Amino acid sequence: MSRAAIERRLSDVASEAKRLRTELAVIDEQIVHFAADADDLRLRSIVAETAQAGREHREAERTVAALRKDRTVKADRLAELEAKQDDLLDQLMGA
Repeated sequence: MSRAAIERRLSDVASEAKRLRTELAVIDEQIVHFAADADDLRLRSIVAETAQAGREHREAERTVAALRKDRTVKADRLAELEAKQDDLLDQLMGA
């Protein structure tokens, strides 16, 4: 791969990694917020002992679980990009 191609690919990888870091920061904030809501709804469901309160709690838990799954997927992709970036930097130093 030519030096220009490596630099272009490195720029693309860095841009995607930056975007993912931003998304991860947002997801982390959302997890904190929705986990707190889920905890509140859990307590309400215990106190209220109604079907509606139980449904609201389960829905909140599903939201938190989905956010955590999304975070895991994005964190894994970020790790792949960082490994790719290291490989491209090695190639660039060797070129």
